[in-house]
Amino acid sequence: MSGFELSTYEVLAGVNLEGKQAIITGGAAGLGFETARALGSKGAHVVLVGRNADKLEMAKIQLMRLGQTKVDTELMDLEDLESVKGAAERLLKRYPTVDILINNAGIMACPLARTKQGFESQFGTNHLAHFLFTCLLAPSLIAAGSARVVNLSSSGHHEGSVNFEDPNFETTPYEKWAAYGASKTANALFSVGLNARLESKGVRSYAVHPGMIATGLGRHLVPEDLARFAAAPEPFKTEPQGAATSVWAATAPELADKGGSFLANCQVAPINDGPKHYGVKTYATSLDNADKLWTLSEQLVGATFSW
Repeated sequence: MSGFELSTYEVLAGVNLEGKQAIITGGAAGLGFETARALGSKGAHVVLVGRNADKLEMAKIQLMRLGQTKVDTELMDLEDLESVKGAAERLLKRYPTVDILINNAGIMACPLARTKQGFESQFGTNHLAHFLFTCLLAPSLIAAGSARVVNLSSSGHHEGSVNFEDPNFETTPYEKWAAYGASKTANALFSVGLNARLESKGVRSYAVHPGMIATGLGRHLVPEDLARFAAAPEPFKTEPQGAATSVWAATAPELADKGGSFLANCQVAPINDGPKHYGVKTYATSLDNADKLWTLSEQLVGATFSW
């Protein structure tokens, strides 16, 4: 069985997560729900984080019907940093140690929109909100002694790097795929930057390309976009296959010395600066770019972090 075909079931075979605390953004549906189901099935206590209370409660009920008793929920709107701060504050109080944080939620290829604080919505939602959320939860991650942060990126990062001079498309003409690519590059660079800052304290971070999966992430796609995906050489995955690399990143012992890596198909992705969308671009692995993004992100969210 190739890495592409691996599912959460194979990846977690023989894994015991009893006593582990996991937090998953976007946990009420799609890959986030499958990730929560998979980790919970191995004994982890999971917290589903999302912005819709009804959907969170329905997801919790579904998991409990599957036999998972250790399930909680937390409300958070990634398009509002005040909501992110509030959720992080509540979670810090409830969970003094967090072993696994999976930043799974995101939006893709949407029309130009702004978050409550005025950020371009894809950069603000996919990167800045998760940057702030993770940094605020860092004390609980450090307290765990050996924690992992998994940031869902995408092969879509090949669409473009972060425009450090105009990350929010204030003067640059907006193009939805360029904006998506920049946000996914930011997810990868955040993994590099976070790992560099927290690895010595026992926290490792990874970026993940889950593959192409038919989920609610594609709700903004138009017929031209669907035709583009249909022509892509990479076939679609099931949700258990799509979540496999996330749970592998969160649990695999062989990744202990590979923090900061970009992962795909349950492997460390190769560097690829060519035109095809596979592997990882050099600009998404650069520590210099990661440091520039860290400084920019702190400026934009209005907070600085040191641990």
